[in-house]
Amino acid sequence: MNTMAKSFIVGCAALASSATASVACTGISLTAKDGSYIQARTIEGAALKLISEYVIIPRGQEMQSYTPNALNGLKFTAKYGVVGLCVVQKEFIAEGINEAGLSTGLFFFPHYGSYLPYNPAEANHSVGDLQLNAWMLSQFATVDEVMDAINSGKVRVVGLDAESVVHYRIGDKSGRQVVLEFVDGTPHFYENTVGVITNSPGFPWHLANLNNYVNLFPGSAPNQLLGEQALSPFGGSSGMLGLPGDATPPSRFVRAAFFRNTAPQQPDGFSTITQSFHILNNFDIPIGIEHKPGEGPKIPSATQWTSAIDLTNGKVYYKTSYNNHIRCIDVASIDFGKVKYQWHPMDKSETQPIEMVKIND
Repeated sequence: MNTMAKSFIVGCAALASSATASVACTGISLTAKDGSYIQARTIEGAALKLISEYVIIPRGQEMQSYTPNALNGLKFTAKYGVVGLCVVQKEFIAEGINEAGLSTGLFFFPHYGSYLPYNPAEANHSVGDLQLNAWMLSQFATVDEVMDAINSGKVRVVGLDAESVVHYRIGDKSGRQVVLEFVDGTPHFYENTVGVITNSPGFPWHLANLNNYVNLFPGSAPNQLLGEQALSPFGGSSGMLGLPGDATPPSRFVRAAFFRNTAPQQPDGFSTITQSFHILNNFDIPIGIEHKPGEGPKIPSATQWTSAIDLTNGKVYYKTSYNNHIRCIDVASIDFGKVKYQWHPMDKSETQPIEMVKIND
């Protein structure tokens, strides 16, 4: 077995292990007053440290997809330059953007999604689920183009690991966003009317579940009388009393939907980027709640990194559990006709920098 095949098997096993232990990615989208459109998300892994890198794919780069058997899937050449944030290995882009302003991300979707069975006779037009982002980003400029290509059946999306199924968030700089889910091998696209995505169950179920929280509203509940007993809120935000606070996908979806849709609209892309990080801070998951005492891995957080992508202005921002300082890749400044295919760790050092405050005499 060659080194690449071994890496692929280890990578799939790591992702499957992480997905089994923690399925907790949360995504939101926001639009600024100046029209800048942002897609942001967390990525979790409670079983082990996820190898996390950023990858730069130049125009003209030749690539090939894995299948469950080997590196023998669809071959494709990048029409657009891509910046991707990867997990486990450089081919597995979890979140990314291309130079045309298309952005895609994958979110684990266990027990509810399923692909067509892998058929070795159709390997040459099969794309592994964990590489579908790389294919979409390198080939298309808009949501419509992606939908047309997927619905045409020209490619066959296959699962790279039996324990792992994902669904996708796909958006472009127009501000349009859809969710793509495969059920029994059939693709289903849903317009994302609330700007939120988490994990299982399916996206339509999450939208229907929001009806259970029709009583929630921003602000405080009014005082009232219960018989002769005067009632008043204990504190602010009592209109949100009952908003779920646990880390399950349905609860995170509801919480993200209300946080996102009550957030004040910011004037521009950068202020919306910082707002998205503040909102997603509420979805950080500490290691302790997902393991029995003494069984958690030695990593800072189950939330291993958080990203925010400005589709309009071509910028990728991220922070990690090791380094909460926000870093930025300026996609618009990259010459994708000259840049080399490259990938680098998200963190140069797995240490949180501290800015010391100097006190003058």
